[in-house]
Amino acid sequence: MTSSGANASRGEGPAAWTAAWELLLPAAAAPARQRGRMLQSALRESVRSGRLAAGTRLPSSRELAADLGVSRGLVTETYEQLTAEGYLRSGRGAGTWVGAAVRAAPDPPIRDLAPRPCGAVTDFLPGTPDLSLFPRAAWAAAHKRVLGTLPHRALGYPDPRGIPELRTALAGLLARRRGVVADPERIVVCSGVAQAMTLLGFALAERDVTVVGVEDPGSPEHSALFASAGVRTLPLPLDAEGLATEPLRASGVRAVVATPAHQFPSGIGYSADRRAQLLDWARSVDGVIIEDDYDGDFRYDRAPVGALQGLDPEHVAYTGSVSKSLAPGLRLGWLLAPEPLSAAVVGRKRTMDLGNPSLDQALLADFITSGAYDRQLRRCQRAYRERRDVLVAALARHFPGAEVSGIAAGLHIIVRLPQRYGPEPEFLERAARAGVAVRPLTDYGSESAPRPGVTLVLGYAHVAPGDIRHGIGLLAEAVGWGRRQA
Repeated sequence: MTSSGANASRGEGPAAWTAAWELLLPAAAAPARQRGRMLQSALRESVRSGRLAAGTRLPSSRELAADLGVSRGLVTETYEQLTAEGYLRSGRGAGTWVGAAVRAAPDPPIRDLAPRPCGAVTDFLPGTPDLSLFPRAAWAAAHKRVLGTLPHRALGYPDPRGIPELRTALAGLLARRRGVVADPERIVVCSGVAQAMTLLGFALAERDVTVVGVEDPGSPEHSALFASAGVRTLPLPLDAEGLATEPLRASGVRAVVATPAHQFPSGIGYSADRRAQLLDWARSVDGVIIEDDYDGDFRYDRAPVGALQGLDPEHVAYTGSVSKSLAPGLRLGWLLAPEPLSAAVVGRKRTMDLGNPSLDQALLADFITSGAYDRQLRRCQRAYRERRDVLVAALARHFPGAEVSGIAAGLHIIVRLPQRYGPEPEFLERAARAGVAVRPLTDYGSESAPRPGVTLVLGYAHVAPGDIRHGIGLLAEAVGWGRRQA
């Protein structure tokens, strides 16, 4: 190397330039087409990382070209590009220097981004479907069909509501399976129920609705989603039939989130009388019920009860997704809002993300219209019903006196264990030590006072039947002391 010492300044040039020069060598050895881009990237990174400090003088283009064995024009182009970007500065006859505009970034913390197992031998945490049931072959076939037929114009910016093909397919699906009044013009395709809730929060805020009622116990996600739109939530109690109507009327809210088909997490199905009372409330206050139909397709003892939205689409906003039937990672869901909220929802969707990816939407549309989605629902229905039966039987065997409540539906159950298995904190500690991940019902409610006994929310859809039996057996061994003391 011929130039590092001669061109250094401020006493820090030789060592700094030597370290940076070594980073340029791979760029010089790169294929000709990539050499310029890699040389710019390497020199840019040397400045950004602080290896070349502000004020360091660089070799002339002739000297650096000779050192690296590249053309002088390549070095000149690199210097000019980085000078234009602000990384370097130069003056006629004064050479090229590292500019003062860049501040060296601190070394980033070392982070391991690989997924980490929770450490549990068996995971009964609710909310997750069996991702191994994802229909890879059918999905790939749909992908191939769509790519072969999708017109070029469909790859432009989509209608923020969603492409017409998917909205039409969803309208037919929701009307047929959930009894929804589904006009394709009113459907908004969104990134799951989470985005649907956020869109509704913004739309409600525009109408000066600043408080939304939520079920207690209920999904812990709702409060954060509405808070992101500047709307706070008010927990409202349940009774055996659904949301208790007297506290609802006394609350003064004009919007409420409900899961009437299969309440999360209590597992109850709203009674016909309570559904009617809830609609009467919405009409009396000119309010809106936000129906979260998160697992409405999965009922094991009878045909699923139709969506509440079908009874009054102008007072019920309906949301759903493929997160439980296909996979949450697809981030595909839908929202039907009452007319007064519809324009605000579409406007917010446009500014939020300009709409969901067209190709993903076209793929789901094909998957629905080909009949593959119905087949997937039947496949999941069989698997999840079997696993629920296995879990209920395992609890009866290992925890005599355990009471399973709620309807036979969805992806989780509620089980109340005899009081001898309490107190709950000690039960949970013993379960964790045994490698069994469970969640208590108290995690989903606003009540701070401890309840007697142990009540658990157990997810089963993602656990194989053999693992369910093994996990409940482990749990029984871990807390067996309770039976011996009884």
